[in-house]
Amino acid sequence: MLKRLGTILSASALAVPLAFGPARANGTEELAPYKMIRSLQYVQDSVVLGDHSASEMQRFMLTAIDERLRAADPSAFRDPRNVDAALVYVMSGGNPATLDLLAGRDIEGNFDSRVTEALRQYLNGKGPLIIESLTKAAPEYRNSRIGPYLFLILGNAMSQQDPVEAMKHYDWARLTAPGTIIEEAALRRSVSLAARAGLPEKGFRYALNYARRYLTSPYASQFADVFVELAVAHFDEMADGRVSEILSFMDSARQREVYLRVARRAAIAGNQPLARLASKRAEELAGDDGARSQVLASFYEGLAAVPSADVFSATEALDAIPEEKLSLRDRALRDAAKAVADAVVRPPSAESLAQAPAPIAERRPAGEQSGVVAEESGSGISPFGEPAEEAPDKRSEDPSDAGTNETDVAASGDPVLDGFLASGRSKIEEIDALLKGEGL
Repeated sequence: MLKRLGTILSASALAVPLAFGPARANGTEELAPYKMIRSLQYVQDSVVLGDHSASEMQRFMLTAIDERLRAADPSAFRDPRNVDAALVYVMSGGNPATLDLLAGRDIEGNFDSRVTEALRQYLNGKGPLIIESLTKAAPEYRNSRIGPYLFLILGNAMSQQDPVEAMKHYDWARLTAPGTIIEEAALRRSVSLAARAGLPEKGFRYALNYARRYLTSPYASQFADVFVELAVAHFDEMADGRVSEILSFMDSARQREVYLRVARRAAIAGNQPLARLASKRAEELAGDDGARSQVLASFYEGLAAVPSADVFSATEALDAIPEEKLSLRDRALRDAAKAVADAVVRPPSAESLAQAPAPIAERRPAGEQSGVVAEESGSGISPFGEPAEEAPDKRSEDPSDAGTNETDVAASGDPVLDGFLASGRSKIEEIDALLKGEGL
């Protein structure tokens, strides 16, 4: 760590004069842009490998490089390394306007217009528009310095239309840039795409590689989110072993957190066996100092039991949990679960027997959207943060959910059953809405 810090400080010592004065500093020639980019890459890779103290240096380096590129003479870009430096800078979270400035000054054709135009559209949020042009241009840069960056961006742009092909681009990006922020981003996103494409084995393999290398990354929380989705959507006996293997690289506290996330998602999705299993694993990992974790594990296990034959015991277990032990969102979740349980055990009234329920669409709360929700992006510019894209459907893919969709409810023909199932689905939608805004 001390050696790494010394290297970073050395890089900053070289960059400081450049940030505040052109031409020369202390009698030495100013650094070429490609030399400064090497320092930036080192700092970024240090951050995802766990040296979070380097984050401030990353911001400083981006500012210094921006000033250096804007002050550079156009003849400097006759050196292809400086052209690559400008492209890497903007693909690493730099100012897109700087690339526009440099491309506008280029009268010698040093910048590839196909690449600069693709990056301009991508950074303006028009990723799908670059797929065709960048698919043709990127192979020419396959073994170049900017190759891994271009394939990472191409994978980002293609992830919605063709997840399987996007994973191939991520594979190339990470294999040509091992141990870097590019590999970290490519692995993390590949887990999400594999889950969406119904390829759990690939997803667990990507997750294992990520857990071995990048659990100290500041983006590890995003990895935890997509890993939980993968585990809940594709959990079986074989997946149980894979999940345990991946979590073995985490300390007990992180394992407990992931199991609690799995228990929550599984309880909402109606996957009772998984919710109980994950809750028990979280309880086992709680230890003497995990009182709140034990409460949450018992809480999620109780939620999972609400739709079962043991609904009375589940309701008693939920009532026994002290309210102060739960967050506001979990209190709302408990209230929703109790409402469902009350609907299960409440005898039908004469009015309910005489009335058919209103259509499901009419019972949806005002203003609620039925479509998918767009995920927040990471930086909005850097290709390493989570890209802005449509989130995959959060509903469980478990076969036990079959028969409870809207079509089945409408087609049952029994007004009482229709009303009960519709009420249950309405509560589940409310629960999902509560969970959309939280990190778990």
